[in-house]
Amino acid sequence: MPRSAYDQTGGLVYFPRMCEKIRLHDKGQLPEAYHDFVGKGFDGRMCAYLRVNYEDVKAQVLSGKSDEEVLAWCLEKGRGLNDIDYLVWNGFARKRGWRDEDGGSDFLAKAKADHGFNDKAELLTMFDFYEYDEGRRS
Repeated sequence: MPRSAYDQTGGLVYFPRMCEKIRLHDKGQLPEAYHDFVGKGFDGRMCAYLRVNYEDVKAQVLSGKSDEEVLAWCLEKGRGLNDIDYLVWNGFARKRGWRDEDGGSDFLAKAKADHGFNDKAELLTMFDFYEYDEGRRS
């Protein structure tokens, strides 16, 4: 299973999860249910926010670099981030699925229903969904 989306590298949530998914996928250990979202969803949004290409990030991860080294590469090759940028990304990512106007809330509602979590009123975001779906919360 990938790491929690709440985990951080260099102050950014989700980044270590993306790196872990890349490593697991490369080793054939990423569960099949995740394959359709590799490089898309949060992975794609993270890369777009950093203004780097997912395939380039993947190459950096698979070259053996640590998450911290990969993030440093992203900040050098893409765009640097200031304190507000970290606040914006982390706030967006942690709340994804809660009151989204672009289909995110509908996606979360379907995922909850498909996985039998409709009774979990405290499950409000995609990060929460990952925690339940991957067994870190019950």
